[in-house]
Amino acid sequence: MPVENGNASPKISVVVPVYKVQGYLRACLDSILSQSFEDFEIVAIDDHSPDACGRILDEYAALDSRVIPVHFEENRGIGKARDAGALKSRGEYILFLDSDDTLAEGALQAIADRLEATGNPDILLLNHVRTYWNNRVQASAAGEMLAGAGTDVFTALERPEFLTMFAVVWNRAYRREFYVGNNFTFTDGIYEDALMVYKTMLTAQRIAATDHVCVEYRQRRQGNSMRTPGRKHFGIFEQYTRLFEFLDERPHLEPVRALLFERAASHFLFTLAREDRIVPRDRAEFFKLSAAHYKRFKPKGFVLPEGSQGVRFQLLERGSYTAYAAVTAATKTRRQVIKRATKVKTKLGKTAYNRLYQLHLRRPVDEKLAVYSAYWNRGVACNPAAIYQKAKELAPDVHGVWIVRRDAVETVPEGVDYVVANSPRYWEVMARAKYLVNNVNFPNNFVKRPEQVHLQTHHGTPLKQMGIDQQRYPAAAKNMSFAKMLERADKWDLSLTSNQHSTEIWERVYPCAFEAVEYGYPRNDVYFRATGEDVLRIRAELGIEEGKTAILYCPTVRDYQKGYVPRIDLERFCRELGPDYVVLVRTHYFYGADPQLQALQDRGLIKDVSRYPVVEDLCLAADALITDYSSIMFDYACLDRPIVTYADDWEVYQRARGVYFDILSGKPGETPGATATSEEELIEVFRSGAWNSDKAAELRAAFRERFVQFDDGNAAERVVRHLFLGQDAAPAVVPLHERTPAPAPSVLAKARIPLQPTGERGLIGA
Repeated sequence: MPVENGNASPKISVVVPVYKVQGYLRACLDSILSQSFEDFEIVAIDDHSPDACGRILDEYAALDSRVIPVHFEENRGIGKARDAGALKSRGEYILFLDSDDTLAEGALQAIADRLEATGNPDILLLNHVRTYWNNRVQASAAGEMLAGAGTDVFTALERPEFLTMFAVVWNRAYRREFYVGNNFTFTDGIYEDALMVYKTMLTAQRIAATDHVCVEYRQRRQGNSMRTPGRKHFGIFEQYTRLFEFLDERPHLEPVRALLFERAASHFLFTLAREDRIVPRDRAEFFKLSAAHYKRFKPKGFVLPEGSQGVRFQLLERGSYTAYAAVTAATKTRRQVIKRATKVKTKLGKTAYNRLYQLHLRRPVDEKLAVYSAYWNRGVACNPAAIYQKAKELAPDVHGVWIVRRDAVETVPEGVDYVVANSPRYWEVMARAKYLVNNVNFPNNFVKRPEQVHLQTHHGTPLKQMGIDQQRYPAAAKNMSFAKMLERADKWDLSLTSNQHSTEIWERVYPCAFEAVEYGYPRNDVYFRATGEDVLRIRAELGIEEGKTAILYCPTVRDYQKGYVPRIDLERFCRELGPDYVVLVRTHYFYGADPQLQALQDRGLIKDVSRYPVVEDLCLAADALITDYSSIMFDYACLDRPIVTYADDWEVYQRARGVYFDILSGKPGETPGATATSEEELIEVFRSGAWNSDKAAELRAAFRERFVQFDDGNAAERVVRHLFLGQDAAPAVVPLHERTPAPAPSVLAKARIPLQPTGERGLIGA
C-alpha cells in the first residue's frame, strides 16, 4: 500500500540530484525510506537522466508520498539540480545526498537528536565513511574532531579546524531558513561543493557537529564524474577565485585566509596528481595555472606546511613544472621498479602460444570476423547462438567462428566454423576478430584491442546475487578473485539485458564502463516464433505421449553443496501425480550424469533431459515449469505458462547465496505462481490445481510485466542491426499485450493440430 505523508513541513528534506545512476538509485532511496526517523521528505531531481532513473523515481513516488520527483526537460548539472531541490523542499533542514550514496542506519534519527540538543544550528556537520566495491569501509579523517565537538555550538572563526573537513555539501545539514534566506546557490561546473561549503561555513552564526556516521560515501569504480579526466577539471581555479573574492568583501574573515589558501593550494596539487583527472598533455598547463593562482592569492606572512607538502608549495611558488615533475617522479621510483620487476618475471613465463598471440595482436583487426562462445566454450548455445543465426541472415559478410572445448567438438552443428580453445587458430581469431560475443567472460589472458567490440550477452536474469555482491556470501565467493572478475568485465563494450531489473543490477555489480543495450534475450525469440507444429514435434521427439501433462523440473546449482543432491523424491512425486503426468528432469549443467535419475528413467518414471542440447525445446514442450532459484523461470515466463516455485531450502539458500527479491513472498512482480517449501506442499499444489489457478495466473501476469520486458521475438535482430550493421535498434519492442507466444500443449490438444515432422532438432535462433 502507498505510504502517505500527512506532514506538510517535515523536519528534514533530503535533496537527491539524479543523473545516470540507475544501478544505485534504488539503494539510495531505500536507505532513506527505511530510516527509523520518519519525519522527512525526499526531493529527487531527475536531471534529464537518459537511463531509467526518472521512471524509478516515479515508481517510488507512487508508493510513498514522501518521495517528490522533479523532472528537468534538459540536463542542467548537479548544482542546478540541488538548487531546484532546495527551493522545492519544505523541511526545516536540508540534507543533500548524492544519488549513488546511501544514508547509514539511524542517520536521520541521529541528526534530529543532535539538532534538538544543540538548539537547531544553521549547519550540523556529519560524519561519514567511504565504502568500496570490495566491501572495504574507511572511516573519515574528521571522526575524532567531530566527536570532540560534543554539543558545542560555534562559528568557523571560533573553530577554524572545522574548515579542514572534507569540503562537500552532503556531510552537513543546513537549516533551510538560513540556506534559502541567504540566497545560496551553486555555481556552474565541478568543484562547486568546495565554494558552497566555505561560503556557508563562513556565513553561519551557529555550527554544531555529530560524530554519528550518517552518510556512506560510495567509491565508484567507474562512472564518477570527478574521476573522468578532461578540461572540465580546470574549473577548480574559477571556483577558488570566487572564494577569495568572497573573502575580499569580508575583512572580518581575514583570520582564516591563510588556512583557506593552504586548502586551495593543496586541492590544486591533489587534482594535478590524479591521472583520472588531469591527462598528461594538460599537466604542464594545469601546473602553470596553479602556480599563477598560488602567487595571486598567497597571503602575507604565509607559513609553508611541513614535509613533502611544503616542498610542493615551494615548487608552485617557483613555477617550475620541470622541477615538480622530477620530484614527483622520484617519489614513485621504488614502486615503479617493483612493478617493472614483476612484469619482467611474468613476461619470462609466457608460453609459446602466448608468444603466437602477441604476434597476431600486431596484425590488423579483421572487420568481417566475429568470435562466439557460450558457457565457457561448452558449445553452440544460448544468446550467442541466436545472434549467430540472425547474423548469417542479416550480416552474411561477417564470418562467425565458435570457440569450443575439445570435448565439445562433436556437438557443433554441421557447417558451423569453430576453433578449439587454446589451439593456434584460437589465438589468431581472438586477436583479430572485430566482434566478440560471449554469455560469460573470456579468460584473463584475452587482450581486448581498442578496435574490437565485445558484447556480453549474459545467460539469465539475476535472482541470486551476482558480481561484487557475492563478496558477502562465502559459498558464492569461494576461490573467486573479484579484482580479476572486474578486469574481465572492463573489456565489455555492450551489456545485453532483457529487463530493467537486469540493467540496474549489472550496472551496479559490475562497476565498469560498458553500455547497456536493452534489446531482450535473443535465445528467447523462439518462444514467440515457434508454431504449434513445432511444439508437437518436440514433444514427439521427447516421447511425450499425446494427452499427457509434461512438467519440466529444473533445479539450480547449490553453491553450499557438492554434486547433485535430489530435492524431491521423484518416485513418490510421479506416483502421486499419476499416469496423466510426465516429469522431465533437467539438472544444472555443472553436474555430471546422475545414476539415480538414469535408474528412474529406465523404470519409465521420469525422463532425464539433463543432457538434451536445447533447453528452449524443453520449455516449448512443457505444460508447466517447476524450479527453485534458476533463471529459467524468467525465460519460461515468455510462454505465459504455469510456473511453480519449489524452494525447500529457502532460508539456507538466501543466507548462503543471497537473492535480490523474495520469490516466496506472494507479491506481484516477485512470485511467478504457486509456491511450495516441502514435498507435501508441492504434491498438494498439483493435486489441488493451484499450479494452474486464477491466482497463479495473476501472479504470473505481474511477473511477466516486470521481467518479460524486452523479449518479443525480435531481440536477435535488434542486436545484429546494432552490433554488426551500425543501425538503430529495430524493430521496436512489441508491447507485452500484443505478443503471441507459442501455443501451450493443452491448447493444441483441444485443437488437435496434426504433427508435421521436419526432422530438425532445435529452434534456437529460428
